[in-house]
Amino acid sequence: MFVTLRRFNFTLLEKLTIFELPLKAMPDGVQNFEYELGMDFFREMESTDVLAAEVKTTVEVKRSGDIYELCITAKGVLGIPCDRCLYEMKHEVDAEYRVSVKYGEEYNDENDNVIVIPESSNTMNVARIIYDTVMLTIPIKHVHPEGECDEEMQEQLNAHRAMVSTDEDMEDADCGTYGDEIEKEDENDFRCDPRWNALKKLKDNN
Repeated sequence: MFVTLRRFNFTLLEKLTIFELPLKAMPDGVQNFEYELGMDFFREMESTDVLAAEVKTTVEVKRSGDIYELCITAKGVLGIPCDRCLYEMKHEVDAEYRVSVKYGEEYNDENDNVIVIPESSNTMNVARIIYDTVMLTIPIKHVHPEGECDEEMQEQLNAHRAMVSTDEDMEDADCGTYGDEIEKEDENDFRCDPRWNALKKLKDNN
């Protein structure tokens, strides 16, 4: 799974110090860091798309000199709003993301598979990477299986959509009538224009 990362919000990540990886203090080899993501995590990440959460995440870090290979896995369940009825539905999370981290002059995440962090950084906060890994498992369209939507809410939404559709049809009809009138007026003006008559005579003489 390839994840397009957004730049870190450092003010926000200061609140999530538990996700700081002590890169420079790590010995060569493999270390694992485990996290349980509940609603507190998603609130801190200012997410409005998650209504409930129970996700376990592991960050495996393999250090080889100044190169760090990260493997992030996330499994669990999110509660997200159904696109059809807006009520909560369950979404299974099962994701994996791999990225290399190395030191450089300044922070750079333009490459999806390599992150460069400043030489002055002793640690790296992985909260945003974990968040993106989880959130990108949510499909663009997510709805309850047929028959499981909240019926009352569905009826209200359908009624609202019908009203909006009717209003749009009336506007389109008004615009169509008005457009026809303008077209006729333009056509009449065109026919009465003396320059049109002169062109017509020239054409007839030829």
